[in-house]
Amino acid sequence: MTAGKFKPVPQILLELPPAEKQKLYDKAIVILNHLDWTDIAQLTALVMGNAGLQEKLLSVLINYLSTELRAEIQYGE
Repeated sequence: MTAGKFKPVPQILLELPPAEKQKLYDKAIVILNHLDWTDIAQLTALVMGNAGLQEKLLSVLINYLSTELRAEIQYGE
């Protein structure tokens, strides 16, 4: 999907086919299921206020990108 060309992560995620989006969702929801939230605004506040959750979700995303999509991750400065 990213063959030889840089793409930002949000663009990669937007371009994923529905089945791949579902795979990523399934991996992330495992972390989020135990939280008590009713809407996306509340979930966002919970995640943004918890560095541990952010780290776990970032790990899921990085693992997905590198193993499922075989993308090379480059960090900005």
